Amino acid sequence: MEANIHSTGRLPAAFLTPGSSSFMDFLGSHSPELLPGNRRLPDGVVEAPHGTTIVAATFPGGVVLAGDRRATMGNMIAQRDIEKVFPADEYSAVGIAGTAGLAVEMVKLFQLELEHFEKVEGATLSLEGKANRLSTMIRSNLGMAMQGLAVVPLFAGWDEGKEKGRIFSYDVTGGRSEEHGYAATGSGSIFARGSMKKLYREDLTEDQATTLVVQALYDAADDDSATGGPDLYRNIYPIVTVITDEGFRRLTDQESSEVARRVTDRRLQEPDGPRAALL
Repeated sequence: MEANIHSTGRLPAAFLTPGSSSFMDFLGSHSPELLPGNRRLPDGVVEAPHGTTIVAATFPGGVVLAGDRRATMGNMIAQRDIEKVFPADEYSAVGIAGTAGLAVEMVKLFQLELEHFEKVEGATLSLEGKANRLSTMIRSNLGMAMQGLAVVPLFAGWDEGKEKGRIFSYDVTGGRSEEHGYAATGSGSIFARGSMKKLYREDLTEDQATTLVVQALYDAADDDSATGGPDLYRNIYPIVTVITDEGFRRLTDQESSEVARRVTDRRLQEPDGPRAALL
C-alpha cells in the first residue's frame, strides 16, 4: 500500500484514521489484497522452492537460532545459499521452513508489524506478544497451507521480563508451543532433534550452543537430502544467530566457517557420530 501525496500534498485518510496498533489489521482494512494469504493462486499444482531445517537451543544468557542454506523444489536443489534466519527486531529472530517465497514475505511483514506497534504504542511488545502476533500471521496463511504452500517458522528471542532466552515453534494452523532447551522444524527436524537430544545440556556456554546447532544441522543433512550441510568447497555455511540481553547478533562467515570446520573435522575422526559428549 502506497501513500500517494503528490496530487494533494496530504496523506490519504486511511493513514490518518485512529485504529489498531497492528499493521496487519491496518492492511487488512484498507488493502486486504496485499496480505499473502489473500492472493489468488493459479489452477493446478503449484511448484515452489522450499526451505528446510531450522534449529534452536537455549543457554544461560541467551538463545541460538540457526538454519541450513539449501532450498529444494521437488527432488531438485533450487538454491544452495538461501537465507532462512532473520532478525525480527533487536531482541528476537525468526527462522523459516516451508515455501521460501511466502516465508520471506511473511518475515518482512512480521518485522514491519513489530516496528509499527513500537511506533504507535511507544513501547515494544513482550516476547510472548511477539510470538502471538506471529501465530496470527501463520493462521492467516492457512488457505495457502492447505494448497501445499505452508510456512512453519521457529521463533526465538531474549525475554527481558524473565531474563532468559526462549523458543517458540508453530504448526501450519498457527498453533504455538514453547520449546524448552532446544527445538527444530523442517524436513530434517527429526534428525536434528535426535542429535540435540543427546548433546544438549542446560549449562552450555554460548560457544558450545553454537557448536551444538551446527552439529545438529550436519546430522540432519547426513540423513535428509533436503537439508544442506556445510559446503567447504563453495564456502557456504549455516547461518547462526545469537540473541542475548545485548540484542541480536549474526555470526560472521568467518565465525560460522570455524564452527563448521570444527564439526566436520571431528566427524572425519568419528564418521558415525561422537561416542562421547561433543561439548
